[in-house]
Amino acid sequence: MITHSAEETIQTGQKIGEKLQAGDVLILKGDLASGKTTFTKGIGKALNIKEVINSPTFTILKIYEGDHALYHIDAYRLENNLYDLGIDEYQPYGITVIEWPEYYESFLPEEYLEVDIKELSEEEREIVFIPHGTHYEELIKEMKC
Repeated sequence: MITHSAEETIQTGQKIGEKLQAGDVLILKGDLASGKTTFTKGIGKALNIKEVINSPTFTILKIYEGDHALYHIDAYRLENNLYDLGIDEYQPYGITVIEWPEYYESFLPEEYLEVDIKELSEEEREIVFIPHGTHYEELIKEMKC
């Protein structure tokens, strides 16, 4: 899927967010400024989160309250650090979004939705969804209807 503006990237996140349920985990891959947090803003919109969603780079984890809790993790600062944030303890109660999951791989659940975001131009993004597990395969099938 190609988005042509930040607003379209938010809308794509919102469309996915409307299908998510408590316990779902999304991992977002992409370079700096590729649109990972912008995509997460759309999920927050779908969850009726009123707070401004921004990158948790320095706090590592931000929790937003809405129809479901949104656990927004930026694992970038965890590089070469095997620090377990304990997502398995709170994951069942909300939606977990992990940016820079390559720095947190040993703690990821077996099933999740991978979202790869690539910057094509200043405004355009290519977003690829890769389901890991049958629940996420079904979610992606619903999105294509």
